[in-house]
Amino acid sequence: MSLAELLDAGASFDAEYHGGLSNHLPMVLLALHRLGADAQRLAAFAERYARRLAPAPAPVHWPAGDAWTTRLGEPGAWPTYRVLFRQWLAHEDADAVLPQVLPLLLPGCGAAAFHGLIRTACAVQARHAGELADGLAYWACRYLPLDGCLPATDDGLIFEEMQRAAAAPGFDDAVAAVALDDGTLQRLAHDAALLYAASGDFTVLHLVTSAFALRVLLDFVEEPLAAVDDYSVAYVAALRACGVQPGTPAAPLPWDSLVAAALASDNEHLIKLVDSCREETTAYGGDAWQRAASRAVQPRKTP
Repeated sequence: MSLAELLDAGASFDAEYHGGLSNHLPMVLLALHRLGADAQRLAAFAERYARRLAPAPAPVHWPAGDAWTTRLGEPGAWPTYRVLFRQWLAHEDADAVLPQVLPLLLPGCGAAAFHGLIRTACAVQARHAGELADGLAYWACRYLPLDGCLPATDDGLIFEEMQRAAAAPGFDDAVAAVALDDGTLQRLAHDAALLYAASGDFTVLHLVTSAFALRVLLDFVEEPLAAVDDYSVAYVAALRACGVQPGTPAAPLPWDSLVAAALASDNEHLIKLVDSCREETTAYGGDAWQRAASRAVQPRKTP
């Protein structure tokens, strides 16, 4: 099966599983494809990963006349949002839809630990309208305003820790300290890469992959600085939530070795990270992302 066919088949699964974990299948399939996986490897990964997933709920039609933003942040609205976005994309292409919806979604870009943002960017790169609808639907239903409100539950998920960090004293000052200019996203991406290279922290990993995702989507927004400003709020919340301090980054391994390790792995986060890091290196240069990818593939030391 081709990548497009596997993405088509992936539409039969829910956006989450096991009580709020994000379905990474479409994102990893694109990453593996870009890293050079053949059709057999893609199919094998899809078959193995799908065993953990839940079937997609039945589609629910959007109420006629209701504004599409009225159910932002409602986790149960994914079946409704995916129908809405599929219908929308059937009438207008992605180049027309994204500039309309992204400015309204970006203030909640921390949704599901940035996975709405990341899944949407992957769908754009895959040029797959159905997957784009599902990615936008996931972002919309998990929309995360960091407005000082504490999380409704305590499941230990990243986005809940981000909400707590945003409600803590000093958060607004930390956000205000981020200098906003044309180089902000690159600086945030670079800092996240080096911090992951030094720590291997799981939350920071999502900053690395989400910064890449935002760079992809900036092509579809009229005001890139406003988008980066929105992202920086979620970025600071995640950074403060994990509390990781800078250290000594891992030494860089050759890219051939990093790609081979990712292609041989069934770890969805490792695969996505190596792919994102290689793409960021191509865009920005330097070895920060190579060091981050190297940290991911090296065995963890045990005490």
